[in-house]
Amino acid sequence: MTFKTLDDADLKGQRALVRVDFNVPMHEGEVSDDTRLQAAVPTIQKLRQGGAKVVLLAHFDRPKGKVVPSMSLEPIVQALAKVLGGPVAFAADCVGEAAAAAVDALEPGDVLLLENVRFHAGEEGNDPAFAKALAANGDLYVNDAFSAAHRAHASTEGLAHILPAYAGEQMRLELSALDKALGKPERPVLGIVGGSKVSTKLDLLSHLVTKLDKLAIGGGMANTFLYAQGHEVGASYCEKDMAETARDIIRLAGQHNCKLFLPLDIVVAEKMAPGAPARVRTLGAVDEHERILDAGPETIERLCRAMDNSKTLIWNGPLGVFEMPPFDKATVSAAKHAAELVKSGRLVAVAGGGDTVAALNAAGCAEDFTFVSTAGGAFLEWMEGKTLPGVAALSQ
Repeated sequence: MTFKTLDDADLKGQRALVRVDFNVPMHEGEVSDDTRLQAAVPTIQKLRQGGAKVVLLAHFDRPKGKVVPSMSLEPIVQALAKVLGGPVAFAADCVGEAAAAAVDALEPGDVLLLENVRFHAGEEGNDPAFAKALAANGDLYVNDAFSAAHRAHASTEGLAHILPAYAGEQMRLELSALDKALGKPERPVLGIVGGSKVSTKLDLLSHLVTKLDKLAIGGGMANTFLYAQGHEVGASYCEKDMAETARDIIRLAGQHNCKLFLPLDIVVAEKMAPGAPARVRTLGAVDEHERILDAGPETIERLCRAMDNSKTLIWNGPLGVFEMPPFDKATVSAAKHAAELVKSGRLVAVAGGGDTVAALNAAGCAEDFTFVSTAGGAFLEWMEGKTLPGVAALSQ
């Protein structure tokens, strides 16, 4: 896919409407994690340096087309100003007179945040009239919110058909990394998919086994695959009604020459609690009161060898209950091994999804991966092979 970037734009004096993702965690009215604000900085600074007037569009929470004061973007202004090291103006609406007056007051290099686009029903409805009202305050459109690109909303998709459209710096980085991982990867490609439910990642697994050379399945969903193969899972979380589906995925992997890695050994405990007595078991040797909570050492060792023999790794979901030691061992060991391979130039490693990011941060190696996406739903849909409306709208 080809798309224009800010390097292709004449920015001087232009009103740049920039879709960002400022749906940030808040605590007692203040931003508690500014990761998403930091992610927008390269695009904002590039626009400012080019002499543009920067007009930011964002959503916060789910007001469902109504004005909900507790979901205003105004509390974010101070945190954004701190991140940018300069003033940020705010408008009490994203369309109409309030927005127009605030935009008219801008000088080149100024930054303005408009109020929550989801205060208008036309945003999520991708209403052409609402998109046109947003476009009235811009000369060009920049999408820097990959995390919202799986939504065909007015500010993520509609605007790209009205104004000259460009990918922001974060969007460009994200798309470039994802292309390296699944679009035009260096082979062999290994995937790691963890998490609890096969049912929520059915599309993902079915797509990946047709694209990857190797796929390792971990977390609670591995229990379902083990059960489908006739192994006892005791009191473990397991979607027994998905057993035939799991067998279908195993068959599909075989048809596409994708080598499937399921656990060789497992870590069990009678209760899921921090520091609970844990035992390593061979497959099937699980008592009825025991729960499978992590992959065992033999499984970890084989996975690390598979990484050694791969050129590209794409990872979504932890391998065990990583939030609760000692059941974090498989996830932490695998993450650290991948990070070392990346640092030595032997592996391109791309990871994404909320739990995945948290797990890599817990392992202390997120920064060592080639790219870690915080996009959540958009990252998953991209991994599933789905077309993301916000990205498709940027393509030339």
